[in-house]
Amino acid sequence: MLRLGLCCLFRAQPIKFRQTTAKALRALPRDEQLRRLSSLCLHNVAAVREALHFLAGHGIGAYRIPSPLFPRATHPEIGYTVADLPESRAIRRICSQIRAFRKKNDIRLSLHPDQFNVLSSPREEVVANTIRELEYQGDLAELLDAEVINLHAGGSYGDKQQALRRLEKNFHRLSAKVRGRLTLENDDSSFTPSDLLPVCRRLSLPFIYDVHHHRCLPDDLGTEQATDLCMAHWHALGREPYFHLSSPKNGWQNGSPKPHADYIDPADFPACWRDVHATIDVEAKAKELAVLRLREDLGL
Repeated sequence: MLRLGLCCLFRAQPIKFRQTTAKALRALPRDEQLRRLSSLCLHNVAAVREALHFLAGHGIGAYRIPSPLFPRATHPEIGYTVADLPESRAIRRICSQIRAFRKKNDIRLSLHPDQFNVLSSPREEVVANTIRELEYQGDLAELLDAEVINLHAGGSYGDKQQALRRLEKNFHRLSAKVRGRLTLENDDSSFTPSDLLPVCRRLSLPFIYDVHHHRCLPDDLGTEQATDLCMAHWHALGREPYFHLSSPKNGWQNGSPKPHADYIDPADFPACWRDVHATIDVEAKAKELAVLRLREDLGL
């Protein structure tokens, strides 16, 4: 029942996502902006559909959707909704196909907003921008039937507990569609599993355990303890646990272990994960090649 997940992009497969810049769009009249954006969005949702067909054919059970699937959707000048786009019906039709295919093939979908999205920031403008981005992610999740919107807690700003209190307060400013999908993940510089699990319990938020981050920023919990606590919390919410896995690019003894390697070193795969019923997102630079190699290494 172990489910491996691919994160966003492909290394070898010709499945690509397209983007644009605000600068390029500003030079266009609004109707042309929307035509350009509509074409990009249509291409990108078709790429997600193609990605899911690849996953289903190769035994990969989860997919992290690229966050900027709808380019510049939250930009203060250029922002838009699907309803604004000339090809909105075609975009929604493909999204419907994605939802049906995901369900039929039991593929879990998630989103992971960029690190500049911080609910614990002491600056209101940062929090407001984060909320706007998370609401966009919620709309995207509804369109595609994504189960998870995963977030880091952010920085500690000199007072870790005060930062977490701000996060809890700002969590209640989010819509139900976002709150019901939000998860928190331990990071490699500020917040450990021990820091976040009490917050997750109070807010009934699932906790995503990143074992690589935990190895970079340890606490009083061992890997097996953190795994058990993570799984127990997901199970209490009636959901399948989520983990993240990566290996250090330069090894554990040569400089910073934080950058991710192209592939997963099987020695970095926790022994206590071998028989779990859970999803493991493989955060490796070689993308689908790394997932397929890990499947082979694990005998899946």
